[in-house]
Amino acid sequence: MKHTRLRPLAGLTAGLAVAALALSGCAGGEDSGGGPVTLTVWHYYNTDGQVATLEAMAESFTAEHPDVTVDYQYIPVEQMTTKAVTAAGAKTGPDVIVFGASGTYDLSQSGAIEPMDWFEDFDGADQFPDGAMQRIDGTLFGVQGFVNLLGLWYNSDMMAELGIDAPPATIDELEEDMALAVAAGKEGITLTGKPGLESQWQGFPWFTSHGFDYADAQAEPMADTYTMLQDWVDAGYLSKEAATWDQTVPFQQFAAGSALFAVNGNWQIAAAEEAAFEYGVAPLPITDKGGVLLGGEVQNIGAFSKHKDLAQEYLESTFFSTEGELELLKGFGAIPTRSDAASASEIGDDPILSVFAQIVQAQGRPSPSPAVPSANVNAVEGLVGDFWSKAIAQEGSPDQLADDLLTQLLPLLEN
Repeated sequence: MKHTRLRPLAGLTAGLAVAALALSGCAGGEDSGGGPVTLTVWHYYNTDGQVATLEAMAESFTAEHPDVTVDYQYIPVEQMTTKAVTAAGAKTGPDVIVFGASGTYDLSQSGAIEPMDWFEDFDGADQFPDGAMQRIDGTLFGVQGFVNLLGLWYNSDMMAELGIDAPPATIDELEEDMALAVAAGKEGITLTGKPGLESQWQGFPWFTSHGFDYADAQAEPMADTYTMLQDWVDAGYLSKEAATWDQTVPFQQFAAGSALFAVNGNWQIAAAEEAAFEYGVAPLPITDKGGVLLGGEVQNIGAFSKHKDLAQEYLESTFFSTEGELELLKGFGAIPTRSDAASASEIGDDPILSVFAQIVQAQGRPSPSPAVPSANVNAVEGLVGDFWSKAIAQEGSPDQLADDLLTQLLPLLEN
């Protein structure tokens, strides 16, 4: 029996996509009374490892459901929300949808997805941290079975040469270590400062650590954060050029051995293996007020699925199961959100993965931040990222930058 069909939709218009779905026997058709069923899953994964992982999960699921075919349909990430909203307008769509967190609001408002009321009765629900839950006005509209996140990469060999015994646990310790690196002719830290959404993600741990909260936005914590950044630039810990760097450039510099620390994510694990030195990862040295945003995809059942019980079972046994999350770890390199998956030997015995799993549970925060009005997420995150970049580039004093930011930010935070 054919378990999967991997079928691209990239070249179809929205209207053709809806028509194709109706013909494929997916969410638009009725159950066949116990006969063959096609379960359609929309996603935007296209690397060999990702595709192989999806196929493996489908084979496992259909082994328990021999009358079911899992039909994976690839849709480019930039088209996913539009296609799902269009399909919902025609009262059709996939049985399962895997989407970016930024699309949660539009999908929920269009009726493409429904509240996940069933999740609280899922036997493994208590294994998921709050940071993996996507809520709109307190209602759960998606769960992340795996995530991507930031940690503090460090050059172990350089630390030993500088007489540093352990990674820093506070910002003061971080600055002491960076001072030693600069005195030795090295750079202290590399990080992302490119204007836009990436920099909001990069800056979030630091400005929340200083006390900033989207629910009660104040200028002072941002001014403190900008002061920290500009002090780092002035001291030579951080290059002013970081104001133009995306997530790739600074890690390339770290892997080349030019910096003691790098603020970067688990997606750099493969790139780190090219480094000619010993390295490690530690939680970011932030305060209890701070948190790390959990990126990655969200899973839910399509609102117009005619096989909702089956779709729920598929999610529970794949993306939301311990075994499924460990498969996703191998194929995607993403970090499981279940606490019991995080304690599995595949993670616990790995010095890098185990730290990222620890960060998920201890510092993880939902992305986007729940206090940001869903309709304004992109505007808010882009604006905050722009000012993070301005601070690194020293395009104004910390107080002036913080005041200017709040002037533009506060209207966007009003409900």
